Amino acid sequence: MGNWLSEREQRLVAGAEAASAATPIPTQIVSNGEYLPPPQSATQKRVEARLNELADANAARLGLNRRQFFRTSCGMAAAFVAMNEVYGGNVFQVTPAEAREPELAQARADGLSGQFIFDVQTHFVRDDFEHKELLDLAKFASVNWNKKLAEEGVASLGRYKFQNYVKEIFYDSDTSLALLSGAPFDDPTWWFLSNEQMAQARALINGFAGSRRLLAHSLIIPGQPGWMDEVDKAIAVHKPESWKGYTIGDPLNPSKFPWRLDDEKLVYPFYEKAVKAGITTICIHKGLLPPDYEKSYAGVWQYATAQDIGKAAKDWPQMKFVMYHACLRPAFELPEQAWGEFEQTGRMKWVSDLAEIPQKYGVNNVYAELGTAFANSAVSHPKFCAALVGTLIKGMGADHVLWGTDSVWYGSPQWQIEAMRRLEIPEDMRKKHGFAALGDANSMTKQMIFANNALGMYGIRLKAASNTKMPAYSEDRFAALKKDYALAAAGPSNLRYGYVRAD
Repeated sequence: MGNWLSEREQRLVAGAEAASAATPIPTQIVSNGEYLPPPQSATQKRVEARLNELADANAARLGLNRRQFFRTSCGMAAAFVAMNEVYGGNVFQVTPAEAREPELAQARADGLSGQFIFDVQTHFVRDDFEHKELLDLAKFASVNWNKKLAEEGVASLGRYKFQNYVKEIFYDSDTSLALLSGAPFDDPTWWFLSNEQMAQARALINGFAGSRRLLAHSLIIPGQPGWMDEVDKAIAVHKPESWKGYTIGDPLNPSKFPWRLDDEKLVYPFYEKAVKAGITTICIHKGLLPPDYEKSYAGVWQYATAQDIGKAAKDWPQMKFVMYHACLRPAFELPEQAWGEFEQTGRMKWVSDLAEIPQKYGVNNVYAELGTAFANSAVSHPKFCAALVGTLIKGMGADHVLWGTDSVWYGSPQWQIEAMRRLEIPEDMRKKHGFAALGDANSMTKQMIFANNALGMYGIRLKAASNTKMPAYSEDRFAALKKDYALAAAGPSNLRYGYVRAD
């Protein structure tokens, strides 16, 4: 794959902020620069066209232009109406009336105002991230894609940084609590955030809010020099809520340091330390390899599969193993082929392997997280998205699936929250594959996925919040400022951050 986008790939993409339509939900896959996004499909173009038609018709009734309409709750509803019409199957629970009657949209929003959302995978990059490869990409974009970047300079990368992270996560979405994550590279200067910086961000946000709004990872890098010393430091100083690791070693290139979860000599001593310290949740990046993964990651791609999870989970029942991205392999291309394979076999590459681990190994400590896998499939093939969620719940149980968005790579996570709230597995798929219904926006299944499972995992009791020194989430400083922000703001920007395939 190379470091970020190659020169050839740069000529094939455009800046998402300017080139993608400011629709409530993306109508094509957005890349954060780590991979080449696929072109907008003919079906996605039909969704965009139908959404524009609905916007023009309903915006006129409300005295709004198209862009203003897209920033309303009616505009969000119209996006799901368009996807249902084009993709078929009524995967999303929405009525055409919601797209034209603000009262219905507001009533729905009011009914969900108390829903707690715990996002277990969020990101931002440090202020001094200065690798020239990434900065050169921004400069190229300022000349060729987005003239506004030329005015702002490379500081426009601030869209990925702390201040905008707070805005997108805590003000422009219904997210209540977030877990800050990171990514390791063989070259440590490429790290988005160090373990120390993640801990500092947690302290800053929680100190400002007056409540526990942010949790933090510490990264582990098995096999790299001094990695166990860094584990000791994390335990003693940073005190992370959980660990994060990449068994493939490096998310961008074949690594010198891939590793397996079930490596008794290398990794089991780490589990022993983690258990002794009481930090017993480990989150692992799995899947998310490009279409040519066997070539691009020759010699190491097997480390991104689910093959090393079962034994480790069985040997270490004290640990909780959370598989980020639900092990989904085909995340960065349109899932047409993957959908065809699922229709024929009832299986999804690597996802089904993950879902079968509890029964195969007799374990109850393996979990699936939905970051990026949900986002990309929801906008490119809703039926595949429904099958993804159905497969995980069928094999692992609704109490073992966690909500994560991989934000802020894709802008505000609000559109993902709305997609999950409205998602339903069509009846014919439920009958054919033995899937359970997901229920309405506030069903017990969705409450478990959105928050309850992670709250239990991290030992957070919402009902006890008012009995501690910290206020309830609805009463802290963020809650008060968000109310003022909602009154002053015209609505979410609907901007995507990153790159889309140019026509």
